[in-house]
Amino acid sequence: MSFKWKLGRQNSGYEKLTLCRFIFFDLYLLRYKQGAYIKKHVDAVSNRKHFRLNVVLKKVEGGEFICPDAFINTSRIKFFRPDIHEHSVSEVLSGTRYVLSLGWALK
Repeated sequence: MSFKWKLGRQNSGYEKLTLCRFIFFDLYLLRYKQGAYIKKHVDAVSNRKHFRLNVVLKKVEGGEFICPDAFINTSRIKFFRPDIHEHSVSEVLSGTRYVLSLGWALK
């Protein structure tokens, strides 16, 4: 596996670095530079329940995680179901935000 930053799926300026990936498990380092954001969305998963635990490693001005239905939503810990919980990240106004993102899908 090569470690290279790639643009995130939402095409909104954030980048991801794949640290580990298996069939129903992944671990990413996410980077949000100034101007990056993620619009409101849901991540579809077929025949499974998708869970995600995000740990904010570096906070910045802006870049707030928004998910009203998250199970846990503290300043640094975010635990939610991206397949059923609508979520987004507000625009990063200054600095670079880093998030460790662990996801898994269960039957």
